[in-house]
Order: sequence, then C-alpha cells, then structure tokens
Amino acid sequence: MSVEQAPVQRADFDQVMVPNYSPAAFIPVRGEGSRVWDQSGRELIDFAGGIAVNALGHCHPALVKALTEQANTLWHVSNVFTNEPALRLAHKLVDATFAERAFFCNSGAEANEAAFKLARRVAHDRFGSEKHEIIATVNSFHGRTLFTVSVGGQPKYSDGFGPKITGISHVPYNDLEALKAQISDKTCAVVIEPIQGESGVVPADKAYLEGARKLCDAHNALLIFDEVQTGVGRTGSLYAYQHYGVTPDILTSAKSLGGGFPIGAMLTTTDLAKHLAVGTHGTTYGGNPLACAVACAVLDVVNTPETLAGIKAKHERFKARLEKIGQQSGLFTQVRGVGLLIGCVLSDAWKGKAKDILNAAEKEGVMVLQAGPDVVRFAPSLVVEDADIDEGLARFERAVAKLTQG
Repeated sequence: MSVEQAPVQRADFDQVMVPNYSPAAFIPVRGEGSRVWDQSGRELIDFAGGIAVNALGHCHPALVKALTEQANTLWHVSNVFTNEPALRLAHKLVDATFAERAFFCNSGAEANEAAFKLARRVAHDRFGSEKHEIIATVNSFHGRTLFTVSVGGQPKYSDGFGPKITGISHVPYNDLEALKAQISDKTCAVVIEPIQGESGVVPADKAYLEGARKLCDAHNALLIFDEVQTGVGRTGSLYAYQHYGVTPDILTSAKSLGGGFPIGAMLTTTDLAKHLAVGTHGTTYGGNPLACAVACAVLDVVNTPETLAGIKAKHERFKARLEKIGQQSGLFTQVRGVGLLIGCVLSDAWKGKAKDILNAAEKEGVMVLQAGPDVVRFAPSLVVEDADIDEGLARFERAVAKLTQG
C-alpha cells in the first residue's frame, strides 16, 4: 500500500530548490526502456539518457532485480569493512581493462578528484613536490568540485569561487604541438577526455592520443583519461581508450557505470595504486553494496559482443537519419561522435540556439540534450530499440521542420 503523497508541480522547484538548475517545464514521473511519461501522462522518447547515464534505459529488469535483491540484503557498511558486490565489481573492471586496481566513489567528479590526487601523490613520492603541474585541455569538463572545476578548461564554471588551485594549465584540444610546448619535467599528469562531451562532442584524433602517451612517457608524467561520459559501452567499445588503442595510466568512470544509480570509479595499475596507502584518501559511501550490485548488472549486459556490436549499428542508424534531416533543413552542418554519443553541429544561422531545438523537440515528444550552445547532443540508452530510434527521430524531424519553417 503506497502512502498518500502531497502533490507537487514544477512551480515548487522555484520555491524550495537552490536556483542553480533551470529544469524543463514538465516533470518526468515514470520511465520504461527508452520512453518516459510526465505528470499529465504524456509519453516522450528519451534520447538524453539522463546525460549519458541511463545506459540500459529506464527500469531495466536486470538492474531492478539487482537493486531490489541487494536492497533486501545489505545497504551500507562503510569502508571499515569491504563487501561482496564491491569485490565482484572490481574483478569485472580489472578483467575487462588495462587496470589492476579499482577505487570506488559516488560520481564522476569524485573519480577525477581521486585521479588528480593520485597523480600528484605519485609525483610527490617519486620526484618531490616540484613535480605537481597538471595539463588539461581548453573547454574540457571534469566535474564541479573546486579541484576538478579548476582542472576543467571552462573558466565560466570556476570563476568567482576564490583563489583557484594552482599548477594547472590548459592547451587546445587535439593540438599535439601545443601539448609538446607546455609539458615539462614539472608535469605530473596530462588529463584528456577521449571525446570532449560537454563542449560539443568532439572526438580526439588517434594520433593526438598516441602523441600524448609518448610525451607523458618522455616526461615521467601520468596520462589520465576522463571516461566519465565515454565509458561503459558508450562508444561501442567498453571504454574509449580501447576504441583508440591508447592505454592511459589512470582512467575515470561514472555516468553509465551505474545505469542511473550513483557510482564512480578510478582505475589504475598496482604500481601507481600503492601510493594511495591507508588513510590517504577516502569516501564514506564509496563502493556501497547497492551501487556496486547495480554496476555489476550493468556490466553483465553491456560488456557482451552483442550489445557492443549493437551500439555501432545503432550509431549508423542515428547518423544516416540525422544527416538527412540536417541536409534537408539546413539546421546543422555535421553529425559527429562515436557510438551512441552523437553531436549535431548547428549551422551558422542557428549557432547559439541549441536550447531552442531542445524545447521544440520536447513539444514533439522527444528528449535531447545540448553540448554547449552550438551542438545538439544525443546520448540514448545503449540498448534503445530500432523502433524507438525511428519514432524518436521522426518526432525530432517534425520539431526541426516546425522550427525552420516556423
């Protein structure tokens, strides 16, 4: 029997929430697969995926089963004790990647925080305190904590919060010469998103990542790949580094890893991991049984040849239809991205208007994202059905037609 809940509506947000978000005018209340229903019972197709989080859509039976079984077993014991789901998840990640050790936390920002702290601690222990500089890329995004937002290359997110963390510099993305000019023996780490997500779905060139790997080796610096958005099947490989064939020293994962349940992970080698000795870093909830049980179930579904091959096929289905819509409407000039992280680059006439396209799409019953003001982003479920792709893109096409002929 459900307890009677007090009714709430969108207007309540403006009364009781901190105003750092500007959510849509409707409230989703139920989801199943790639479909969502709002308070009025209206159905929408979800190509936003909770910002590349809902890897298996909404209420996937395998995830519901994993969560409810674990919810009836053990929720939280803290890291004073280990737990079985955390150990199972660590084994799965180590078996599937370059990594030998895993650290679990609750978000992508926390995973990056751990990665940056590890990189500085390794350099400090091996070379001394002078070697602490971190190189990131312009327009990168690595999280919202003070450290991660300082490493991120978007000053609009880091300005106005007091003195920034020092020893961080930013070079243009995909520019190997700029990285070569900046790196030195004081560099402890180079941080790269294999595909820049928030700033426009910009894939790295293979040669750029290969060059970054060589430069890091030459300067005893660690190569960190932020795979918070690209990880766990999003590109059609389990992790994007495997798609490119370039192995980092440290990899961060979150978003899709929990399929909607909050979890983050930092993956690395035994040799580097030993520098985070007992007491050097921690998190109360990190690696809790609920999150780890769900993440195990996500990996069991995603990390199969069928699912990964399906992601590549679905990419082609999206891309072909989107390119046709772009050509017919003149709304966007390019469709880029890998797997099911896709960006439509707006034409000059529509630059800065990504939000208008989101709103128009929502009116036609399809949820999409933006990646900056000039790119419409798609990050749907990795198992989105072809019928949902076709219907969702038909709705998107109607929205585009209304906008451009409006």
